[in-house]
Amino acid sequence: MVADWQNHPAGQWVVYILQCVDGSLYTGVSNHLPRRIREHEQGTGARYTRGRGPLTLRYVEPVESKSQALKRERAIKQLTRSQKLALIEAGEGIDRPARHVCGESVSTG
Repeated sequence: MVADWQNHPAGQWVVYILQCVDGSLYTGVSNHLPRRIREHEQGTGARYTRGRGPLTLRYVEPVESKSQALKRERAIKQLTRSQKLALIEAGEGIDRPARHVCGESVSTG
């Protein structure tokens, strides 16, 4: 399922983890992941990821609703870095540059 995340229908909520070029991890939610990744890469996503590209999408977890996505995001954000890395390793997370997984090459100027 995660390997095919680009084909999630619009409206499918997911929790995702990005790894920034400085090694830090960013956790977010979206109901249109390719668009959200482009926003991060273009600097119009979260403030935290601005200037920290290129970004690598490390983990994607589909959930049933926005409410579940926000609850899961909060739970992941409360984990330690080691626990987040263990989650990435244990899950079906992917490890590819975000600008390539969304189907476009985007400058991270």
